Amino acid sequence: MKRIGVVVFPGFQILDMIAVSVFELANLQLGHAAYTVEVISEHGGLVRSSAGVEVATQAFGDPAYDTVVVTGAMQIEPSSAGLLAFLNDALAASRRTASICTGAFVLAEAGILDGRHATTHWHYARELRQSFPRTHVDEDRIFIVDGSVWTSAGMTACIDLCLALVENDLGVEISRAIAKKLVVYHRRTGGQSQFSAMLELEPKSDRIQDALSYAKSHLREPLTVEQLADVAHLSPRQFSRAFRDETRQSPAKAIEALRVEAAREMLEAGRHSMEAVAEETGFADTERMRRAFLRAFGQPPQAIKRAARAL
Repeated sequence: MKRIGVVVFPGFQILDMIAVSVFELANLQLGHAAYTVEVISEHGGLVRSSAGVEVATQAFGDPAYDTVVVTGAMQIEPSSAGLLAFLNDALAASRRTASICTGAFVLAEAGILDGRHATTHWHYARELRQSFPRTHVDEDRIFIVDGSVWTSAGMTACIDLCLALVENDLGVEISRAIAKKLVVYHRRTGGQSQFSAMLELEPKSDRIQDALSYAKSHLREPLTVEQLADVAHLSPRQFSRAFRDETRQSPAKAIEALRVEAAREMLEAGRHSMEAVAEETGFADTERMRRAFLRAFGQPPQAIKRAARAL
């Protein structure tokens, strides 16, 4: 049986406790206990989250867990010496060490991320990079695995992280079954972006939202301004003006962002050739797709596909 230690501290983010459910559902799916989960803290007893909800914990003891998972917090504050010492002991004694969201700051403070690649919530990524320059921070990843250390993005990315941990232990079919029970898309790959093109655009009116939704489901088509304006029931001139006002982008730039996002998802799935991806997402050819990827990510699609395979 694999022993999981979920580390909390005063002010932790209560949403991160959903990690416990992933391991619970793994046991239910198997019909026997593959995991035992302990919620632990420096002194034990009730620990208050940032939302005011308290959870019961056991005090730090034997650091030899299979996996230690450190929760995050809404506000970054210095960690106690006892917490940092325990995490270093656990790193040496346990098979895996993981952090959720800003829990990466705790690992970095303990020196565990020195020389390692890591991620965290996109909002705090630059702060992590500036505060701990020896950590190689990638702010646009759902989770990253570097040796025995796993770090994840914020909030619901803890589900992706824990599904990946379970998949690593028990296989993809068990992980997929758990995702289905959680009513989530089967875990996103670690290399997948934290960002959504649709969320970044944030249109204010239903008309522009409808045009974007249409574009996303018709990426193989040319998607001219006239075509999108017709969906929005506006003249091309009115549509272009309203689109820029609401999204701060031109229609052409926004459509390229949607195409790049869709192409990246297909490449990370690893089941399609470059030519098929370019055709399916509306790029005229692989060269145009390559140039769009360089503008969006600073690297070609081949590099992103290789990174996804390495996870």
